[in-house]
Amino acid sequence: MQQREYMEYDVVIVGAGPSGLGCAIRLKQLAAARGHELSVCVLEKGSEVGAHILSGAVMETRALDELLPDWQKQGAPLHNAVKEDQFLFLTASGAWRLPIPSAMRNDGNYIASLGLYCKWLAAQAEGLGVDIFPGFAAAEILYGEGGQVNGVATGDRGLGKDGIPTSRFQQGVEIHAQQTVFAEGCRGSLTQLLMARYGLNQDCSPQTYGLGIKELWEIDPSQHAPGRVVHSVGWPLDGSTYGGSWLYHLDDNQVSVGFVVGLDYQNPYLSPFEEFQRFKTHPAIRPIFTGGRRIAYGARALSEGGWQSIPRLTFPGGLLVGDTAGFLNVAKIKGSHTALKSGMVAAEALIDHLAGPNPQAEATAYTALLKASWVGEELKAVRNIRPSFHWGLWAGLLLTAIDTWVLRGRAPWTFNHRNDHTQLKKAADCVPIHYPKPDGLVSFDRLSSVFLSNTAHEENQPSHLRLTDPSVAIKTNLRLYDFPEGRYCPAGVYELIRQPNQGPQLQINAQNCVHCKTCDIKDPTQNIRWTVPEGGDGPNYPNL
Repeated sequence: MQQREYMEYDVVIVGAGPSGLGCAIRLKQLAAARGHELSVCVLEKGSEVGAHILSGAVMETRALDELLPDWQKQGAPLHNAVKEDQFLFLTASGAWRLPIPSAMRNDGNYIASLGLYCKWLAAQAEGLGVDIFPGFAAAEILYGEGGQVNGVATGDRGLGKDGIPTSRFQQGVEIHAQQTVFAEGCRGSLTQLLMARYGLNQDCSPQTYGLGIKELWEIDPSQHAPGRVVHSVGWPLDGSTYGGSWLYHLDDNQVSVGFVVGLDYQNPYLSPFEEFQRFKTHPAIRPIFTGGRRIAYGARALSEGGWQSIPRLTFPGGLLVGDTAGFLNVAKIKGSHTALKSGMVAAEALIDHLAGPNPQAEATAYTALLKASWVGEELKAVRNIRPSFHWGLWAGLLLTAIDTWVLRGRAPWTFNHRNDHTQLKKAADCVPIHYPKPDGLVSFDRLSSVFLSNTAHEENQPSHLRLTDPSVAIKTNLRLYDFPEGRYCPAGVYELIRQPNQGPQLQINAQNCVHCKTCDIKDPTQNIRWTVPEGGDGPNYPNL
């Protein structure tokens, strides 16, 4: 192939979420204050900014207040203030009010669409001179002779399934930069390569993840309470599985409903998607949706490890920001404010570093600045909450109460995490879970749900879901775990095909993939590798 075209910037940012856009805006602000010229570009694999963004979301504005103090005058899409908090414990037939932990209180926060918020942030960044390129997926890391990161290359378009260029072939473009900021979100595919190359996660606790599945509904006005925030734990999950739900009442009779299941669950028969559908049938929940209309669907993994799972954040030529590094505050059930702040801190560390004698050296000041900021204070104070639930729901609630109300986050110990993919028990040691058939009223199947995610992939392209050893799906996953990928995937990507006179075969429906990254995380042999498809492919979330 011919040599790729290239573009040069001072900083290239991979990902147009809150952390990436926050970094871009702050870089431009600081450069202008110093009278410097600084070229910054942002690559976004979604078809537009916000297309791949999914969150609850209740927004805390602490970081935004610092970045853009006049955000209200500038039209930020934060209008629906939280008016009421509820925290429920669900049994199969009842709902009990629990005291609301201080970290979960939402006074001064807003229920919003994170996708719309990111679109607005992108407009602010472009107004400052940032170049944003949606539909361009960063597929390759570029390295210099000294081993430093020199930038990234976007993926080729128009390769056929056999890897041979078709008539629509367009070669990727190289983006060269002094510093590359990786803001890929949870379980970033390039970030995983950086972890391995530079050993970034050698000296921290393993990252642990949750799978969040969300729907947007338009409900009967009699059931609507704008500004109400409801969280729950308990049913339908058993006491040994971490997870819970949210219900956020937006404007215009709309409700955001979702369910998170910790991906350290043990029973291979568990299906996070089916648990979510079953949750909506609870007698205290079902009336909210009766007579309503489901508008949108999506799913995304989230990094729940917190303080003890933060990897080394810098390496020669680049650094990590946002959820790709794991700055979610599990206790608050929020990560957009910490992600935005991490991008801002990264910019503050880079602005002087870029003017130094070796701008491609490791910007080590970033780590110290981040951990000394209020992001570090928040995460350190709640570091024991997520691992407390390794001992089950009741132990987790008790230890959380002690840690937050008695010790106020100053416990002299730190609990660690375990790799999620090692936690599945053998199918023979577990009881199958029999889920009810969807009723088409409040519960639904996977394929009709994927349809609402507006997911689209060019079918004649190499699969972006790659198996290290194709035989493992049958000889290990099916034989020992009874095909768990058919359950943990919320989009029906992995299908077991049984035909007469043939052994079972795995069929990968990559066109259904909603880019949640669960397979990359939960596969018990780590045999599945998620890579980026063509830029612009995947879900196109409408205001999720």
